[in-house]
Amino acid sequence: MDPQTARRLISFVVPAWNEERWLPSTLESIRAAASACGRPFEIVVADDASTDRTAEIAQAAGARVVAVAHRQIAATRNSGAKAAAGEYLLFVDADTRVTSDAVGAAIDALDGGAVGGGSAVTFDGRTPLWSRLVLAWVVFTFRHLRLAAGCFLFCRRVDFDAVGGFDTSLFASEEIELSRALGRRGPFVVLRQPVLTSARKLRAYGGREHLGLLFRLALTGKRGVRSRRLLGLWY
Repeated sequence: MDPQTARRLISFVVPAWNEERWLPSTLESIRAAASACGRPFEIVVADDASTDRTAEIAQAAGARVVAVAHRQIAATRNSGAKAAAGEYLLFVDADTRVTSDAVGAAIDALDGGAVGGGSAVTFDGRTPLWSRLVLAWVVFTFRHLRLAAGCFLFCRRVDFDAVGGFDTSLFASEEIELSRALGRRGPFVVLRQPVLTSARKLRAYGGREHLGLLFRLALTGKRGVRSRRLLGLWY
């Protein structure tokens, strides 16, 4: 790839582990949104030791597959970013659908001098009442503090590399740490254009499990998000 094309290239990085059910719609939404923006793009799927058809589906959709075996979201995202060739990195979770409005706004923000950012987030399907109340507070807090949700985070490669990427000592909240690190280098924005992400884990586990986990994390702090055992519900 010539240097001029690489400078304009947008790299979508999708971490995935056994995502055959959700990945097709995610990749379709990325391709449609990116095509509408009129910039060259690539899709890199970091397949983290999947045992289903994740890699096959990604390849059939025209994505480049990077095979890894981390079983940790931060390391998997970093591996995808390392393989990507673009000037701009857009991290999209495998169960998240983007729109041309959100992707276009992200590119415009980076073109305008932002070092990175995130977006508003909505959830698909039915969600329990307790989760709607908690999520409303989380979305408000993230916007107020200028933090990106992990399902959609974008940044310039130069800044991603400068801060060392996602912190691989963390099994959760790695997007918060990266948001803060990028924000110390320049403007970090949270778009009002939303992406749609899956509420499957909210439906799969009850309020007692989720609120109990959040309470334990509040007690243990950063020590808790460095423990895969404690975060078993998410892994």
